Amino acid sequence: MRGVPGDLTASTRPPTTIPLRHFLVGLAFLLAGGTLGLLRVAGLAGAGPALGGVAVAHLLLVGWVCLTILGAMTQFVPVWSGVQLHSERLATLQLTCVAVGVTGFAGGLWFGRPADAALFAAVMVAGIGVFAYNLGRTLWLARPLDRTEAHFALGVAFLAAAVGLGGALAADYRWGVLAAVGVTRPAVVDAHVTLAVLGGVMTTVIGALYQLGPMFTQTDALPVEDRLARIETAAFPVGVAALAAGRLGETPLLAAVGGLFAAGGAAIAGGILLRRLRDATATATPMQSRYAVVALAALAWSLTAAATWVGEPLGPAVRFGHPGVGAGLLGAFIGFVVVGSLYHIVPFIVWLDRYADRVGLERVPAIDDLYDARAARVDLAATVLGASAWLAASAAPYISVHGLIPPVDDRTIALVRLGGGAVTVVGIGLVAGTLTATVARHGGRELLGGTASTSTETSAGTGASDASER
Repeated sequence: MRGVPGDLTASTRPPTTIPLRHFLVGLAFLLAGGTLGLLRVAGLAGAGPALGGVAVAHLLLVGWVCLTILGAMTQFVPVWSGVQLHSERLATLQLTCVAVGVTGFAGGLWFGRPADAALFAAVMVAGIGVFAYNLGRTLWLARPLDRTEAHFALGVAFLAAAVGLGGALAADYRWGVLAAVGVTRPAVVDAHVTLAVLGGVMTTVIGALYQLGPMFTQTDALPVEDRLARIETAAFPVGVAALAAGRLGETPLLAAVGGLFAAGGAAIAGGILLRRLRDATATATPMQSRYAVVALAALAWSLTAAATWVGEPLGPAVRFGHPGVGAGLLGAFIGFVVVGSLYHIVPFIVWLDRYADRVGLERVPAIDDLYDARAARVDLAATVLGASAWLAASAAPYISVHGLIPPVDDRTIALVRLGGGAVTVVGIGLVAGTLTATVARHGGRELLGGTASTSTETSAGTGASDASER
């Protein structure tokens, strides 16, 4: 059957309600973050551009990306590793804490009340801490770890470290704790962002791509790619740790070396994914088309970040790489991975719960038949067009400096950014609507209400094989 890997097991997966709730709440945060981000570009940034930017960043990175990762790993790791999730109750608790914490934290910042936001930050920190403990205990049972599991374990460790620094930053809003320990707030922010985005998110994403890429392109690894993957597995996390340490200690040389290692590791991952997509034999899906954007964004980000960090790895302008396009390229890398993966994972979970036990007894739809393919094509076009316009506007001042294009006035740049942002928000609205409609149409209230079956004895899963076959 199209879209269903044939050698997978779901006997160790948690209830489908747990990851689905993470995904749907995450999509709500995506819409909220996109809308507030658009308002910010339009000059309506709540309490001000600085706090408003932090609020939007947390809605998108913690509320959407991290909640999606939390839900996906809660489902993926037990299936892939062939072990039981340590605690389903903790998995539910993590969602509640992070959702409440992000809402209160972002709201406090947006309305200019950072001291109150700090209280909600503690709830958010607790939620991510619960996730790190729960998944860490689960991965502990899966030893020895394979390449994907090793990336997941490192991602959890980076996320835990980022949360520790984030908690200190939030406490500083209320009690001014950083000055007492002799570190500057900008240095802690730089290290926090590095550990969270490059460490927690990108390490996890790269690890997932080592399984999802081969599975949904139906390609085998080349011998040279296995060697390169081993290099990436060592270079990327070491680079992220060195970059974060160099930024926290304000040591440019250490940060620059770490940045080059991290950028090099990301380039390897992007290159391997691009080759797999080029040689794909599987039927084209929304996942593949979005992964093509991911591969190109990873390579472009790596090249521009390395060129930037070799000269200047410190400071807010270069936190994400090149000051003009670094944040946009990194956002495309992360965002299109998440959306592309959701276009398989959400319909798959619904299919597994509703149709898997009917195979052979009656006609059942394929996974890719559960969502509107036309809407998926439209949202892809909208998000790619919007992101491209945003990147072009951001890059224009840097390109014009070198005489490659005529100078562009600030008003034109602002209008292009606003237009690109608006088109992107329309695209993400379509993503959220399409995936939510899939759950509502085929899953219904039963699936989200907790009465769905907790396991289905079928040889299918979210992208993982039984541990005995690894």
